[in-house]
Amino acid sequence: MTVERALRGAPPHRLLDSLRVDLAQQLAALSADLLLVDYGLTSLRPVEPVQDHAGVQHAAVGTGPAGRAFATQQPYLFGGDGPTATAYLPVTVRGERYGVLVVVLPSDRVAPETTEDLAHVAEVLGHALRVADRHTDLYRLTRRTRPLSVPAEMQWGALPGRACAGPEFDLHAYWEPSYSSGGHVLDWSVTGEELQLVVANATGPGTRSALVSTLALNAIRNARRAGLDLVGQASLTDQALYGQHRGERSLSALLLGFTLATGDVEVVDAGSPTVWRRRGSRTERIELERQLPLGMFEDTVYATQRLRVLPGDRLLFVACDRGEPPSGGGDVGLDRSVGRAIERTRHLDGAETPQAVVRALRGAPGRLPDDILVLCLDWRGSAIYGADGMESAKGGRAEYEVCAKHGTKPCEEGGC
Repeated sequence: MTVERALRGAPPHRLLDSLRVDLAQQLAALSADLLLVDYGLTSLRPVEPVQDHAGVQHAAVGTGPAGRAFATQQPYLFGGDGPTATAYLPVTVRGERYGVLVVVLPSDRVAPETTEDLAHVAEVLGHALRVADRHTDLYRLTRRTRPLSVPAEMQWGALPGRACAGPEFDLHAYWEPSYSSGGHVLDWSVTGEELQLVVANATGPGTRSALVSTLALNAIRNARRAGLDLVGQASLTDQALYGQHRGERSLSALLLGFTLATGDVEVVDAGSPTVWRRRGSRTERIELERQLPLGMFEDTVYATQRLRVLPGDRLLFVACDRGEPPSGGGDVGLDRSVGRAIERTRHLDGAETPQAVVRALRGAPGRLPDDILVLCLDWRGSAIYGADGMESAKGGRAEYEVCAKHGTKPCEEGGC
């Protein structure tokens, strides 16, 4: 398509200029502007300079046509009765929401397929932005409502993003403070057979935690890309952190491997991030055997645990710097707050849930950690498995039953 060729050939900071020329030639577009969501997921900010034919300006997420297009992930076409019509198109790539493309057209150039064609243009633009973002600061500058701290700059530069989607799953993350936090680790890798996921947080705020997180993230990636399993990834990262900090700095982490075809999950629990499951009408914390944080002691031996997710399950991962527990409350108080927050947000979609859970925790009574990361994983599962988790495409049952309470095969706690 001409749009794809135009964007591939454009300088990284001139993507919009190239797109505007192409849309003017193809659809007689009067203007095309791009609104990018800020780091805090609160506002949509225009990439400068704007053509401003439609009065494009900052918009709050969820309000106005641009904010609604972003929140609902649905394209909208407004007007057409007068001389012009305005299309609002969400710009999203593999679940990662970047912003909204706003295109103003003459009404006589609007056809039934116009919105669909422009939605494809927005998708192509999203892929081009992912590449261009590595070569220019323009788009990252646009996303800032205020300066990032140095630890936050390190964190945003290292993490893969806030979302990823595949046929079997959707995952979305959110953390606060978005402009100053630096201690979180979030990473994933998808193949045809497996989703590997890491959720972690270093101890304490600031640059030291960001340095620990950056070292750990690269150690995990190095081990994963060398073909090591979860235990190998945990062990190599543990050695890297201990070798650098001699136990003075550590990382609390969950490393998970999801088999896409079956929903079988291997987990290495190395510290404080917790896992919650919403299955049907029930919300509960999944109790894992917690092992030592990465880097705390030399040559720690790690082991995997197993569980299983079923189609329709929602997993929520909560990582935070717990610090010293509040007097008399301990982790019980935090877990109670997390459980209530998840219950209150159960009707939201996966993209909205992490931010809503964080905000609910912020409003909860008592002393809560300053830095909180929440990741929501909605599991659809493979097409060959039915809603009960049993193999269906081959006409038979799976070779084992799944414990309805603990989601394991067979029940690993017994007595069920």
